[in-house]
Amino acid sequence: MSIKVTYTLDNETVERIRQAATRANKPQSAIVREAVARYAATPDGPGHEDVRRKLRILDAILAMPPTRTAQAVDRELRALRKSRRTGWKRRDSRR
Repeated sequence: MSIKVTYTLDNETVERIRQAATRANKPQSAIVREAVARYAATPDGPGHEDVRRKLRILDAILAMPPTRTAQAVDRELRALRKSRRTGWKRRDSRR
């Protein structure tokens, strides 16, 4: 049994649905039904693999030994903060 519903979609989405329906030679409603079924079948939501990949990369970076001492990092951060407080100045004499 089908139920008729009304949704508001942006023009780009409507055009994509129309193009997909034309390519697949199916009604637009079938394209929407299939898209919703695929979305619902994804256990962690769309894009979950990309999120997991990025988390694996972050874990690998955090597992790497530090390349500098904590004191060196602190010195660099102090220098950055100081430069931001004083602002940037041109070094050339074009002014």
